[in-house]
Amino acid sequence: MEDVMNKLTLPALVVALLSPITSAFAASGRSDNSGFVVWVFLGFCALIVVAQLVPAVMVMLGLVKGATAKHHQTADEKVH
Repeated sequence: MEDVMNKLTLPALVVALLSPITSAFAASGRSDNSGFVVWVFLGFCALIVVAQLVPAVMVMLGLVKGATAKHHQTADEKVH
C-alpha cells in the first residue's frame, strides 16, 4: 500500500506546485486599456519622426561629401 501511495504522491506534488502558474496565463488583456486609436496616434507620431530624420540624414551626407571633396581652383577663379 505504501508503494502505491509513493507513486501517487509525486504526480500530485507536481500538479500542486504547478497549478498556481496556470492562473498567471489567464489574464490576456492589456492593463492600460489602450485601444486602436492610441496605436494609430503613436504610429502617426513615429511617421513624423521618420519624416524629419530623412532630410536630416541627407543634409549630413551632403556635408560629409562637401568636406571630403577636393576643390581645385585656378588663378582666374580666385580673382572673382
